[in-house]
Amino acid sequence: MATDMGNVQYEEEYILNSRGMKLFTCKWLPENNKPPKALIFICHGYAMECSITMNSTAIRLAKAGFAIYGIDYEGHGKSAGLQGLVKSFDAVVDDCTAHFTNICESKENKGKMRYLLGESMGGAAALLVHRKKPEYWDGAVLVAPMCKIADEMRPNPMVISVLTQLCRVIPTWKIIPTKDVIDLAFKEPEVRKQVRENPYCYKGRPRLQTGNELLRVSTELEQRLEQVTLPFIVLHGEDDKVTDLSVSKQLHEVASSYDKTLKVYPKMWHGLLYGEPLENIEIVFSDIINWLDERCNLGNSRLEGELKRENDKQ
Repeated sequence: MATDMGNVQYEEEYILNSRGMKLFTCKWLPENNKPPKALIFICHGYAMECSITMNSTAIRLAKAGFAIYGIDYEGHGKSAGLQGLVKSFDAVVDDCTAHFTNICESKENKGKMRYLLGESMGGAAALLVHRKKPEYWDGAVLVAPMCKIADEMRPNPMVISVLTQLCRVIPTWKIIPTKDVIDLAFKEPEVRKQVRENPYCYKGRPRLQTGNELLRVSTELEQRLEQVTLPFIVLHGEDDKVTDLSVSKQLHEVASSYDKTLKVYPKMWHGLLYGEPLENIEIVFSDIINWLDERCNLGNSRLEGELKRENDKQ
């Protein structure tokens, strides 16, 4: 995951969320202070974080001319909260929405196109950020989104039932029986080693409340895929054993979006952005950057509408 920064500008900042918790945020700006083509907001995966695991992704996109913004969720990375605990997925979505819209509304970013980039659980977060403000975002890049947890990762229904009862009593308990997600997600042994050595990645068993929330959110998303209306590209490895490829195909089929693209990569796993051999990663980023560039070059219909409404008021 080590990547040459080039002239990409990197900055970090702690912010306070609405619940008074300190959250870690970071940004990568294009080389030589060039005005960005668009703003991209990263929603990272479960047990991951932005500044280290998503660094190579952000640098690639910043070198392609985009400004990238990340936030570590509560209980993740360098942010406050019990490590690995997703107390409320709605709170994660609220924190992302507040931080991302704050950046979009700043003076220097007015008039810039805005895209969400979500990986795995972050794909679910991105879709829910979109659902909160359906007209606000210009598009989303969804990488192996968690619209359903793959059957190989899910405990059987009886175990889920028992765990759900236990969750009411001891929500933080690390007990959920599941396969090692690091071994299943990342094809490259070196990347698995880096994730295991990263002190900001949670490596314990999923906590009861976290498992409960991920199951709740993915089940609900799967049932409401037609409510997705923004332009998107969904990318999924054919051999993904963490999130369900069939639901990414279903998302592409039933979403109400007029502009939707599906890319399925034969023999690739879950970690498409940094867990594959370099030649595979190059293919994935070529598809992502081409998709973003095409839409940036088409112009911004949302912005034109906003300007028209402002002029009409005058």
